[in-house]
Order: sequence, then structure tokens, then C-alpha cells
Amino acid sequence: MVMSKSRDAGGASSCFPGARGWAFAWRKRRQQRRCNDGDLFVYDCVTANKRTQEKGQAGQPTDKASNDILAFAFSSSGNYFALTDDNKHLILFRTKPSWECISIRSVVRRSTSLIITAAEDKILIADKSGDVYSYSITDPQAAGKLELGHLSLLMDVALSPDDQYILTADRDEKIRVSLTRAPHNIVAFCLGHKEFVSRIFVIPDYPDLLLSASGKYAVSRISYCCQGSYIAILCDCIPTVYIFQLVADTQQLIHKKQIPLNHKGWDVALEETGELWIFQENKVTPLLLYRPMDGQWQPVNDDKGLLKMSKYLHDNWTVFEGSVGTDSCYHTLYKASFDNMTTYLQKKEQRLQQQQKRKRKELQHGTNGQNKKIKTGEPPL
Repeated sequence: MVMSKSRDAGGASSCFPGARGWAFAWRKRRQQRRCNDGDLFVYDCVTANKRTQEKGQAGQPTDKASNDILAFAFSSSGNYFALTDDNKHLILFRTKPSWECISIRSVVRRSTSLIITAAEDKILIADKSGDVYSYSITDPQAAGKLELGHLSLLMDVALSPDDQYILTADRDEKIRVSLTRAPHNIVAFCLGHKEFVSRIFVIPDYPDLLLSASGKYAVSRISYCCQGSYIAILCDCIPTVYIFQLVADTQQLIHKKQIPLNHKGWDVALEETGELWIFQENKVTPLLLYRPMDGQWQPVNDDKGLLKMSKYLHDNWTVFEGSVGTDSCYHTLYKASFDNMTTYLQKKEQRLQQQQKRKRKELQHGTNGQNKKIKTGEPPL
């Protein structure tokens, strides 16, 4: 996982789940405090696995799995960062005054998404079984608490800016809005999608607006910039970044620019300054930076931060080799269509033909029997 710039530095977090158990974090130079080894923080998730390798926290043996990172999130202030991996670990970091791992806990199921509340007191985790669990930040060793559940796999979880509502999206095209304090109280359903809902995003400047993406286009990343209300969207397996501008009054998205990529895009992030970071599947140029100029985003090649992080990714590309060339993570979620009517009609036609054959045989057998009776009943000459 790669985080290009943390939110507490006035930038945006750009991360890629699926990396082989490594987390990199780069902070902007204008931030007052840095990590001890400079402005780059590296964490090996294998460390968490070693702590729970023999037994899980509940006393049960842990499942053997990869160390792939499944979900991650910064808190709104950037003071905390949380991630979950394929070994069902929830790892919580404190980023100030320096990066520090403060807890490693076990989760019930492998997660699909997580988010930290605006109050920075809880972590909400959506998992593959359709449940949402909350984990305390103030008590970093406490076990999780079940908050709500769906009947199908959860794809994403979001919160309103005031933490009043929990929004959950599932594989069955539904978006549910529930009260945070009483998640069993469902406020509304947002319907209309015809495929699984891949991403949901509450617009920070307009908390009454929800941006949702369906599996029809397999939107994998959504990033937002408050200045100008720009939205960057990345679709899965489509090497293109789409930039829209939100018009809140009419609730419309105006297409502003389309940035084609030479390689598959893994992540995008918009800074508050409007700069766009793109993380792509290429060892030579893993990071791209675009800067807004006269209403258009132009590529930047001489940024010191870009060069530094690109070099580090290039030198440690073995971390991402397992994710290069992989299939879409959404391809198993699409509805499968079956033409069972054709098979039914064919079998029905066969049954009708067989019935007709039996009737003809019965008629022929009955006619032959009557002829024999007539012949045996005739008087001799």
C-alpha cells in the first residue's frame, strides 16, 4: 500500500490495497514534524502476523493467508491511520508526533472497507459476510462490536460528516442509511443501481449529497477536492482517469477532463490545491502528477516529492509484483445470466414428440387388436 500524501499535511491520501504486506507513507515537507528517519514511514505487516502466528487473540489458531492489505483509512485530521489485512488483522497507527503502531487486533471476517469517525473515537469495518463492526480508538485493545448487518456482501461503508448516519452499500444494488447511535433504525434506502454498488462517497461540502458508483462501470476509486468541487474517478481495468466538477445546485457532474494512462491505474488522489496524483501499474513510472493550469490538468515531471517517491517505489517494486497483471477484483460480483427458457422449450418439445409417438403406437396397437377380433369372429365358408 502506498500513501502519497497524508491529509493532515493538507494533501490527500493515495493508497493501493493488495500490496504484499508493506505500507509506505510519505508526508509533505511543509509539515512541521517528521518521522525519525525522514519523511517516509515503512511498516511490514508480517510483523503483525508474527505476533498472532501461534494463536489468535481469542485463543484459536489463526487462518493461514497472505499479508495483502484489504482496506485502509486516515482519520479526518490525519492523527490516525488504520488498515486491515488478509490475516484478519486490524492495525491502528498514531501519526503524531511520529508514526507509531498502537494496536493490533483480530477482526471476525475479512474486510472490504473501513472508515474512521469524524470524532476519531471509532473505526467502522465492513466485511464480506455483510456485517459492520466498530472498534474503539480510545480503548485500542477492545474487541469489536457488531453494529449492523446486510444479507449480502458489503462493498463499502461511509459516514456523514457529523457522524450521525452510517451508509452501507452491498452486492445486491442497495445503499442503506442508518442512524449511527441506533444502527437498527434504518432511515432510508437509496435504490436505482442495477449492479453491485462498488463505491459510495458523501460530499464533504454538501453532506446531504451522496455520490455512488455501480458495478456497471466498476468504479474503484473516488477522490474529491473541495476547492472547485472537483472529483477524480478511476474505473477498474480501464486505463483512464475521469475528472468531473460537481454543480451542487443542480446535482450534476460536469465532465472536465479525461486523462488516458499507458498502464492500468491503481489509485488516484486529489489534493486540496487541485493537484492530481495517479498510481499506476508500471515499475519505471509508478507515480504521475498533474497540476491544474488555466482550468486544465497538465503533467508535472520535476516535482521533488514525485521524484523521491517514484524512486522509492521503483526500488521496492517487488512488493507490488504479486498484483501486476491480476484480473479485476469485481469480475466475480457481476450477475450471471442463464438462458434456461431455451432449454425448457427444447425439453418440452421432446416430451410432446414422445407423447405423440406413444399415442400413435397405442392407436396402431388398438387397430391391430380389433382386426384380429373381426377375423376370428367370421363364420367359416
